[in-house]
Order: sequence, then structure tokens, then C-alpha cells
Amino acid sequence: MEEFEDSRAARKTKTIYVSTVISISLVLLMVGLLGLILVHGRKLSNYVKENIVLNVIINEGTKEVDILQLQKQIEGNNYVKNTAYVSKEEAAKNLTADLGEDFIKFLGYNPLLSTIDVYLKADFANNESIEVLSKQLGKNPIINEVRYQKSLVDMINQNIRTISLVILGFGGVLLIIAVALINNTIRLAIYSQRFLIKSMQLVGATRGFIRKPFISYGILHGFIAGLIAIILLLLTLYFAQQEIPELVVLTDMFEFTIVFLVVVAVGILISGISTYFAVTKYLGLKTQDLYR
Repeated sequence: MEEFEDSRAARKTKTIYVSTVISISLVLLMVGLLGLILVHGRKLSNYVKENIVLNVIINEGTKEVDILQLQKQIEGNNYVKNTAYVSKEEAAKNLTADLGEDFIKFLGYNPLLSTIDVYLKADFANNESIEVLSKQLGKNPIINEVRYQKSLVDMINQNIRTISLVILGFGGVLLIIAVALINNTIRLAIYSQRFLIKSMQLVGATRGFIRKPFISYGILHGFIAGLIAIILLLLTLYFAQQEIPELVVLTDMFEFTIVFLVVVAVGILISGISTYFAVTKYLGLKTQDLYR
């Protein structure tokens, strides 16, 4: 009969630990998803900013060698990520394709000018930096005009700032909820072991001796839960990229690895600390208080 009770208690303990690991892994999955949203959000904002185009319009009759030399000079600017030279002939082909008819035959000549499309680095994709660059380029005699959509740049930066604040606020709330959920889950698991803790204390075991195995198991469970969460995150990424192939452009394995390591670290840290305080609580209770 005693062996049956022991085996049933062991099964109950294993069930509690398994449910604890699953609960923690689901909470860590939310934390990981938030991390991926932040990573993708930053990448997406940079991607949008780096696709803002400055059209540097070249004067009619400028030699191509001079235009290519100017292009190299522009690419050497710290603000600039890359450039693309569009000759007047290529511009005419693009416009003809957009219009669906040959406008040159109708006009009798090509009115378009050669341009250099300038794409800025994300940190400099704002009206202040663009204005500085435009003034520098405007001093070059072969440049006719520098065009960009000022209102569009303002709108992009404003929307990105707003979305970033919303995501950060949501992230802060989610992190607090995650800590609370993991802490409560572990406290419930330790609650089921309160009589064992008190029995060890009554036979003379020190507090450190009693805490050690519980904290070790807590850290182990946090680590395992973190690994499960990472597997779920990888599956989420895989299916997301199947549905939205463009996400591949935003993929950065280094940053994803950081997110995965943070997920595991959060699982280990919160589990270890929560276990420590939960065990300490029952070590400080009197025997009669354990039945409450």
C-alpha cells in the first residue's frame, strides 16, 4: 500500500512538473513572439526608410562619364546607402511601359532627363538630413534639381514613431504579465511540495540544502521551457514565411539568435528566482499554516 502511495505521489509530482514546463513554455512563446515583432518591426521600418528615393535630375547634354563620376561622389556620402543611374532613354522605356503607349512618337522627342536615384541609410531618412544633402548636391553645376516627397518622408517617420511607441508599451505590459504568470505557475508547483519542504526542515536540513534541488529543478524547467518555446517560434517563422515570402528580406539570423537566447535566459532567470522565493515562503511558515 505504501509503495502504491509513493508511486502515485511520484506520478502526481511528474504531472505537476510537466504542466509547469508547458505553462512556462507558452508564456515564453509570447515573449519570443514579442521579440520577433520588435526585430521585424525595426527591420521593416529601416526597409521602408531605405526605400525613400531622392531623384537627382541631371542637366540636358551632360556627358555620361560626368554623370557616372557624380554617381560615385554621391555614393561616397555618409548619408547614402546606394544609388541607381537612370538614363533618359531608360526613363522613357519605363514611362512607356507605365502608360501603355509610346509618348515619344506622339511628342516627337524625349522630354525626360537622366536621373540618379539616391537611397539613404535609415538613420538619415528624415527631412533634416535630406535637406542638408539636397543643398550639397544643388551646388553641383550639372545637377538641374533634387526632388523628393517631403510630406511622404514626414508621414513615414511619424507613423514609424507612433507604431514603435505602441509596440514598446504593449511589450512592457506583456513582459509584466509573463513574469506574473510564470511566478504564479511555479508558486502553485511549489505549493504541492510544501509538506515535503517542511518535513526536510523538521529533520534538521538547512535552508540552503532544501532550496538547492528545488532551484536546480526550477532552472532546468525554465531551460527546457525555453527550448520548447524556441521550437514553437521556429515553426511560427516557417509558416509565416510560407504565407508572406517577403519576410525573407527582413530575416536576420544573428538578431533571431539573440531573441532565442533572451527567451531561454528569461525562462531560466524567472524560474530560478520565483522558485527561490516560493521555497523561502514555505520555509518561513509554521506547520499549522501549511493547511491554509
